[in-house]
Amino acid sequence: MTFFWHDWAGYIGVVLVLCAFLLLQLRKLHGNGIIYQLMNVLGAVGVVLSLIFGAATMNWPAFLMQVAWIVIGIYGIVHSARLNRRLR
Repeated sequence: MTFFWHDWAGYIGVVLVLCAFLLLQLRKLHGNGIIYQLMNVLGAVGVVLSLIFGAATMNWPAFLMQVAWIVIGIYGIVHSARLNRRLR
């Protein structure tokens, strides 16, 4: 079995998202923290890259879920940044 760069991007993306969720459940990360949000966004980007470049046919439900994950994560990052700026 040959692994291409997009395969690695997908696996790393899945590990990032799962680790973020695990660390959240272990109370090591906060759901509104920048690290948690970045892990989710970067993880979803990795999965999107594997879906775009790795499949002969597009898995649209998985693709749309990851795009939504990215949008929600970016919203969380922007919202947290604005809140932190106001608190300073």
